[in-house]
Amino acid sequence: MYSFRRSLGVLAFISLVSFGALAQSTGSSSNPPAQDQTQPQAPAATQSQQGPVTVQARIKARRDARRAQAIHDTYAHLYEVFVGGGYQRFLPGPALQRNTMYSWDAAITRYYSEKLGITFDGRGYYGTAYVGLNSTSLTRPAISHYDVLVGPVYRFRMRPKYSLAGSVKGGVAMGNFTGDTNGFGSAVLGLFPDGTTYAINASFIGEVNISPNFSLRLAPEYMATGFGSSIQADPGFTYGFVYRFGKQ
Repeated sequence: MYSFRRSLGVLAFISLVSFGALAQSTGSSSNPPAQDQTQPQAPAATQSQQGPVTVQARIKARRDARRAQAIHDTYAHLYEVFVGGGYQRFLPGPALQRNTMYSWDAAITRYYSEKLGITFDGRGYYGTAYVGLNSTSLTRPAISHYDVLVGPVYRFRMRPKYSLAGSVKGGVAMGNFTGDTNGFGSAVLGLFPDGTTYAINASFIGEVNISPNFSLRLAPEYMATGFGSSIQADPGFTYGFVYRFGKQ
């Protein structure tokens, strides 16, 4: 009887120890999955943050590529032809007031890069000078001058829709101031004498592109001439149409 009770006590002790060991092993084995569940969350958060940035970068890169291609298609032409008109406030004589001159203007530019070119420009100006009361019956004779210019042009801002450029040209100006004086000459009326002299032109050119080959131009400028052995600095502007052709 005593041995039977002893055997039951041993079996109960062994059962308690086995149950405790099993519970400890189950608790310890359940902890790693919790850690495994938390570890993959960091890469997922990183991907969610980097994903939109990568998409935006790709969209910006495609937009920049399209813009660069549009600029190249517009400004990589070899030649540019300008046809238009102009306006100038011209000094017709040393003691006379400035008068308004209107002109035609035609030019061709040969480009050596998308920014730099050489322009050949020809234009004619026509107006009426007010000479005041004098010994003749003439008070408003018609005058004109013609200019041939050449010089560099440089585009310093190029966009698909517009461009800004500067140009400096030099050449000759041919004045006709006595054609409407009925033979009295220019001295009696206070006009500059007829003749050929130098001409220097500086202009700021703005163009709005209608298409890669066609644009509208407006160019404020100053023209310096040397009629009558003096210097005239005449403000004005030109305007007109530009056609581009050929490939560099």
